[in-house]
Amino acid sequence: MLDREPVAIVDIGSNSVRLVVYAGAPRIPSIIFNEKVMAGLGEGIAETGALSVQSQEKALSALRRFWLLIGQMGVARTRVVATAAVRDASNGADFLGQVRAIGFKPQILSGEREGKMAGLGVISGAPDADGIAGDLGGGSLELVDIKNGAVRKSISLPIGVLRPLPSESDLRMLFRQALKETGMASRGKGRPFYLVGGSWRTIGRLDMIATDYPLPITHHYRMEPARTAAIAKFLGALHKADPKSLATVTATRIPTLPVARQILDALVRELRPSELIVSSFGIREGLLYSELDARIRKLDPLLEAAREAGRGLSRFGEHGDLLDRWIRPIFDDDQRHARIRLAACLLADVAWQAHPDFRAERGLEMALHGNWVGVDASERVMMAQALFSNFGGGRRLPDAAIADLCTAEELERASLWGLAMRLGQRLSGGLAASLERSILSRDRDILRLTLQRGEEALYGETVERRLKKLATALGCRAEVATAHGRIRGK
Repeated sequence: MLDREPVAIVDIGSNSVRLVVYAGAPRIPSIIFNEKVMAGLGEGIAETGALSVQSQEKALSALRRFWLLIGQMGVARTRVVATAAVRDASNGADFLGQVRAIGFKPQILSGEREGKMAGLGVISGAPDADGIAGDLGGGSLELVDIKNGAVRKSISLPIGVLRPLPSESDLRMLFRQALKETGMASRGKGRPFYLVGGSWRTIGRLDMIATDYPLPITHHYRMEPARTAAIAKFLGALHKADPKSLATVTATRIPTLPVARQILDALVRELRPSELIVSSFGIREGLLYSELDARIRKLDPLLEAAREAGRGLSRFGEHGDLLDRWIRPIFDDDQRHARIRLAACLLADVAWQAHPDFRAERGLEMALHGNWVGVDASERVMMAQALFSNFGGGRRLPDAAIADLCTAEELERASLWGLAMRLGQRLSGGLAASLERSILSRDRDILRLTLQRGEEALYGETVERRLKKLATALGCRAEVATAHGRIRGK
């Protein structure tokens, strides 16, 4: 199991060689370093059967740098994996000998194992994932059936962005046979298809640009299957696009995109999924996830990440769970909304170091653009609205395009969470004691704050104002009471 010391994964892929260093909470560790080199180990293998001298030199140069960085970063444990290019090349074993000479202990993943790790990566970032995941690399395509937090089937096909592409009919026939033999043809129809791999993630980014999508977060971005045709037209006009609009697109990925799109289009035609969902998590996150025990795997990645952030940025230590329990009785949230409310509460104190005039913007930024997983766009916006209201920004987000990613009812609900959080934060001063000894309740048209006897002075002017504001927003009348039942209306 991971601990809080840095751990590293070196991924020797067919297209890129990458080092990622993680640290923090085991369930959802933060990336503290991420570097890739487009070595192109898979280029030419279909013709020569071997890794080229040039690609090996480029990869080994990157790996020597990675070795030094890992030592300087005090990494506790490093895992090195190689995939299709090294697996298929006639001189792959010789190349790995040079990797060992650097000091690494590389492991070749079989195609099936590679697919399983990619599937577990999708599950790690989206625990409720239910569909077929496709991990497209330079030398292979893994298709993985995932459901109920487990990989049910994994296959690897000799299709990649660095391999010569068969004709469209041959490609579709290859997919048709593979899907039929594995049972994915029937199980995949009408379920989501999860896009894994740099080229497919870049296609997701291009679709966001083409559609003026207002939230530049690739993970869990959803596309209609028919969008593959529109992306073909966009790729054809890419040379005319404003370079500023392509700031989120890695230039070295662009040459692989036409092939990646053709593969996706052919697969969509055979699989007929309900939607396409981009996953930023893949094989590396799957490797980490595979090492966790069952108890840690069951933890919610969104809540664990929010809890970790709250722990590091709050004034007096984490108290988000307590704040959530305090405001919970006045809301009728279902399970999905209760989870997002708790995530917002865990972040309720993260902007205290900002200038008071910009705390709402800090909360908004953290919710919208934080590295959260296990959350879709509408849920990010709900978190943003709650934090914006909590930090005094008001009940409506300033960006209408962002707000439109949620329903009006969801935004209203989230703004009420924010007002309740804001009341709790002022009453308690960000500490636990006052929340533990007071009760916020709602009885039909009465919003009641009950205080312990002897602590009536906590009900100061600002607390009174915030209680009234919350009551008005809820359509209630505000009352304050002591534990002995003396009530006075506010």
